[in-house]
Amino acid sequence: MSNFVEVNGSKIHFLDRDGGSPPLICLPGLTANAHFFDGLISRGLSPRLRTIALDFRGRGLSDKPESGYEMAVYAADVHGVLDALGIEQAVICGHSFGALVGFVLAAQDQDKFPGLVIIDSSHLLITARTVQLVKASLDRLGVLLPSMEVYLDAIKQMPFLVGYWDNALENYYRRDVETFADGSVKPLTAPHAIAETIDHEFAEPWEKHINKISQPVLLLNAPGPYGPAGTPPILTEKMARETAAMFQECDFQQVPGNHITMLFGVNADFVMEAISSFVNQLTVTEG
Repeated sequence: MSNFVEVNGSKIHFLDRDGGSPPLICLPGLTANAHFFDGLISRGLSPRLRTIALDFRGRGLSDKPESGYEMAVYAADVHGVLDALGIEQAVICGHSFGALVGFVLAAQDQDKFPGLVIIDSSHLLITARTVQLVKASLDRLGVLLPSMEVYLDAIKQMPFLVGYWDNALENYYRRDVETFADGSVKPLTAPHAIAETIDHEFAEPWEKHINKISQPVLLLNAPGPYGPAGTPPILTEKMARETAAMFQECDFQQVPGNHITMLFGVNADFVMEAISSFVNQLTVTEG
């Protein structure tokens, strides 16, 4: 299940789980790792579909070069993983930042990527407001904590998670840190990778990419508050619908939860069923 491949001078880690065709190439969010999709897997996405989930460069167990975090490089990494696996066609399934990489991929090659699943994402989110909303998640990077237990307790207090926890969510966060000999832990995601990535996000010609995407698109939106009651969601319904209208063919659906909890626990059932139904309707030539 856990594999590495050398791509563009960096070692990229990915999880490959067996299942039906066409395969899903699962791309996590800005600071996330491949285990972010474990909630969907645990609810049955695999073995319904083969899922290949990446640790982007700078995250998880993938290499963390000092520079080279352009959107085109991320897209090339995805191509490299699929080529190494001999996969000629795959449906893109991207959450948050991963969906933005999906925009680039889908615009580049309509035949290789016959469908695009966008999980709570839009280029319209590339604003200072969004950076502020995810500040709690970004602030944990590079921080050394005395133990896994202290780390997990701190995670459970994050405003977007209070009262919501399950085994898949815990496994994701356990896989998100490096554990040292003394038991202390530090997040695996490299702060310099995130800083450079954000700069490149602002510079990318997003509407140009979107205008090239002719494949069917599924956009899933989580309207739940990203924090206590009354806190706005990461992606508002208005913004999500505006994004969906930009694509030539896009099915828009809302699912329970917020930007994170939508992919875990019972909320993941709704996401899994939506993805499965969407993929089953696609016409593909190779799994």
